[in-house]
Amino acid sequence: MGDVDRDTLAALIRREAARYGEAHPRSAALYGEARHLFGGVPMTWMSKWAGGFPLYVDRARGAAIVDVDGHRYVDFALGDTGAMAGHSPAPTVRAVAQRAGTLGGITTMLPTEDAEWVAAELTRRFGLVRWSFTLSATDANRWALRLARLATGRPKILVFSHCYHGSVDETFVVVGPDGSPVSRPGNVGPPVDPTLTTRVVEFNDTDALRHALTHDDVAAILCEPALTNIGIVLPDPEFLSGVRRLADEAGALLILDETHTLSAGPGGCTGAWGLHPDMVTIGKSIGGGIACGAYGLAADLAADLAGHDRATADLVDVGGVGGTLAGNALSVAAMRATLDEVLTDAAFVAMEALAVRFTEGVQDVLDRHDVPWSVTRLGARAEYRFVRPAPRSGGASAAAEDDALDSYFHLYTCNRGVLMTPFHNMALMCPATTEADVDLHTEVFAAAVAELHP
Repeated sequence: MGDVDRDTLAALIRREAARYGEAHPRSAALYGEARHLFGGVPMTWMSKWAGGFPLYVDRARGAAIVDVDGHRYVDFALGDTGAMAGHSPAPTVRAVAQRAGTLGGITTMLPTEDAEWVAAELTRRFGLVRWSFTLSATDANRWALRLARLATGRPKILVFSHCYHGSVDETFVVVGPDGSPVSRPGNVGPPVDPTLTTRVVEFNDTDALRHALTHDDVAAILCEPALTNIGIVLPDPEFLSGVRRLADEAGALLILDETHTLSAGPGGCTGAWGLHPDMVTIGKSIGGGIACGAYGLAADLAADLAGHDRATADLVDVGGVGGTLAGNALSVAAMRATLDEVLTDAAFVAMEALAVRFTEGVQDVLDRHDVPWSVTRLGARAEYRFVRPAPRSGGASAAAEDDALDSYFHLYTCNRGVLMTPFHNMALMCPATTEADVDLHTEVFAAAVAELHP
């Protein structure tokens, strides 16, 4: 973790926490008054905040948030990816207002013509030829796994340790200290022990993956092309091509979860790196933050699934794949507007350039102060870690976590008008992010590091 003096760090955290509390009396009061909310927040994750209480939002637009105490922030969290298009992008707002207001019919359980447009655009970006819609990436992953089991007749899935695929029960499993699979620490009330349903290996470990597939019971490898929720962990050269080859040799399907890795480009890592999955899953960022998701199928897999009769696979009713609000008119309208006018190919070019600027700014600070930390970029997303070199696996990334340094940097940046993702030291660029926004972070980050390394 470098030569950080822990007494100095503790004193700085106390100072920044006090400043945070003094600057946000209205947020603190609202949090204290929330007696009917479980955990004091609308959704329990919102309580993960370094200052002891979360900021309450008054309004948000583009790459900026204003809290109820009147403070404005450059927002690099962007809803932990859900707002990758920026907050309330105008084309998405117009489409949602038209569907909910002028046209009416927020949900009818009937298709609209927007759906085929969105599916065709996703085919252009990702290469998969058949698409179906969900209300979240979690649903997309859950349903994709059901379809994989149907197609292969196999019971198990395989994931990489410390991956993130939403709240899919089977994925909360990690490689334990002795190399054996264990339920992820903190896994709440699993319906079954995930080690019974899932094989798990470390990311970038081709030998372990090869061995795990020798049991001939894996229906699908569910994989982020780069780990993101445990810090950005990039694949080694040839690792993903090896995953594809080993899946084929073992008769398993390959599902790429591009929910966070969409930051790599208009077609995520699949498009940017020329990958060839059997399925792709994605979440609400393609709808400007409106509840939506999608999964795509390769042509041969789609044909195989369509060939099952209803007695064995009731895909049009009670088969466990689908939901009455999935593909609703409102979410599909939001997806069309966002993909057509906001998260365009040109927008990703600009977003990536800003992420390069962010990464170079952080690296320059680390070099000037000779701090043994690292910064990693995935397209329009960047993240700094308190270890060097950057971790190559989920287990190594988890071991590099430092709660005290996390708290310090989140409080320090927040107190100076910069919001980073609460779960990571991660920054995501959106179409509304500017060079001035990035440079503000660099300035604040440099000041924070200088206080630790004078």
